[in-house]
Amino acid sequence: MNTHAPTGKELVPVDVRVHEIPQAPRFYRLKHWIRRPVEAVRNRWQRHLLYRTVISTLLFTSLALLAAGAFLSNQIASTLFHERFNQIEKESERGLTQARSILESAATTDRASTQALVNSTLATLEGDGATVIRDFVLMPIAGDENLYVGPMASGSLTTRVVPEDLAESVAGEQGIFWRSIELGVEGEQYPGLIIGTKVLIPPGREYGLYLVYDLSSVQDTLAFINRAMTFTGLVLLAVVGFVAWSVARTVVRPVADAAYVSERIAAGDLDRRMKVSGRDEVARLGTAFNHMAASLQEQITALNNLSAMQQRFVSDVSHELRTPLTTVRMAAELIHDARENFDPLTARSAELMYNQIERFQNLLNDLLEVSRFDAGVAVLDRESTDLNVIVGKVIVTATPVADEYGSIIRLNSPSEGCVAEVDPRRLERVMRNLVLNAVEHGEAQPIDVTIGANDSAVAVTVRDYGIGMSEESCKHVFDRFWRADPARARTTGGSGLGLSIAMEDIRLHDGRLEAWGELGVGSVFRITLPRTASDTIDSSPLPLEPAAAQTLDEPQGDSFPLTGEVPKIGFTPLVLPEDDEPGDDDIADPSAPIPPASPEEK
Repeated sequence: MNTHAPTGKELVPVDVRVHEIPQAPRFYRLKHWIRRPVEAVRNRWQRHLLYRTVISTLLFTSLALLAAGAFLSNQIASTLFHERFNQIEKESERGLTQARSILESAATTDRASTQALVNSTLATLEGDGATVIRDFVLMPIAGDENLYVGPMASGSLTTRVVPEDLAESVAGEQGIFWRSIELGVEGEQYPGLIIGTKVLIPPGREYGLYLVYDLSSVQDTLAFINRAMTFTGLVLLAVVGFVAWSVARTVVRPVADAAYVSERIAAGDLDRRMKVSGRDEVARLGTAFNHMAASLQEQITALNNLSAMQQRFVSDVSHELRTPLTTVRMAAELIHDARENFDPLTARSAELMYNQIERFQNLLNDLLEVSRFDAGVAVLDRESTDLNVIVGKVIVTATPVADEYGSIIRLNSPSEGCVAEVDPRRLERVMRNLVLNAVEHGEAQPIDVTIGANDSAVAVTVRDYGIGMSEESCKHVFDRFWRADPARARTTGGSGLGLSIAMEDIRLHDGRLEAWGELGVGSVFRITLPRTASDTIDSSPLPLEPAAAQTLDEPQGDSFPLTGEVPKIGFTPLVLPEDDEPGDDDIADPSAPIPPASPEEK
């Protein structure tokens, strides 16, 4: 829609729709202003039992008072009207009958005498304005002519006050008829009652004689009663509200105190108790709550003492065993090195002893690391490190084990690197644990290791296509000394502490270690770490659950290079002819030197 404004020489079109655009923000501001108090009331309603109880009581009481008030008002109005109507009916019947007999028996023959008779007769019908408030209306019935007396009305009335249906009833039949009407001027209406009958006035003409009663006194009485009931209802509502508040507060306040005390106890303030006074049900509730809190405090204290003793026992035993274990290990190494000079049975015993002592050493190192975590003395040594380098070292270390199991380890990592502030030693230990677990449970299937990053986090996933895990196993896989199948033969690790230590290492980094698995499909372990110590993890760069889970029977693709290689994104492996077998150059050399592990990682 366009309009034009004169500029002196030409008409410039002006789009008037631009004036409608500012209305939208005003609407949204108004909507926001309305929403805030509504949300505040809703939150208060949901969070405060006392508020909800009092408001509900006042609401239901108000509805009951409104219903009772409406019923009483209707009954009172009906009673007042019928009482006044019965009184008016008797008065009007007596007055109309008397006036009709006087007028019908009159023997006047001229206009003046007839008018005088009518005036004197109607004067007796008009009320005195004090005890009786009524007026009269006299109007000829339509069709009569040659009238001695014209239309008449007392007070401020006119013939228009007579309803048409009442006039028709009076003109048609002999009798007394009535109607309810409204009197007064516009804006000041009050109820009234009109009663009429047909009379004959010389020279034998028919008139309608009506008595009009003012019912404003009845209306005033009803209004006074309604005001009295409204005031009484408001007072009663206030009393009920106060009673509801007092009763609800008596019941709700101990509950609120119990909630506050329970929150403080949950926060570690075990000495907090409820205040108890009296001997009623609430007092018994407080006494029982305090007894429960005291019992919990005793149990928690006992458990803490037992846990502290257990942690100290593990720490002390681990440290005490290091010295004799070192001596025994040195002797075992000497015997193991000289096993070629022994008979076959003794040489085999020397090998078994050496292997079990090595395993015992690993278990002791795990226990020492766990004791450090329990004592809270484990610290991070952060430094900017490329995750590609750490994962590459782990893959080189795990290659001989993967070859023994018949698996290959495939890596997908960003070519530009993935740098984050981490503790390289701890992260390498976590990755070594996850990769070796994947190899051990991978059932000779490939192991996929993927590295990803976003603006605030880095992630590594280790995916195997082996036996997988159930949903219940995923919940407990990081628990200490937990195994999905305790009877299953194991050749690496075996302490049940590796994944729990890995979880503690990741927690030191303020990161996340998560597991997904499905029986017969495989499992995925995902590490998500913040890029720097000040970053917060909003989301992981890599998904935990595979988009399309592969089963053991499905062929595995060649989208990743073979073991030990660190490719760029988009790497395309060399496709060999079907008759050829991959040569030694395609697989990382198992005999390549492996970086020695630190004493804590052995």
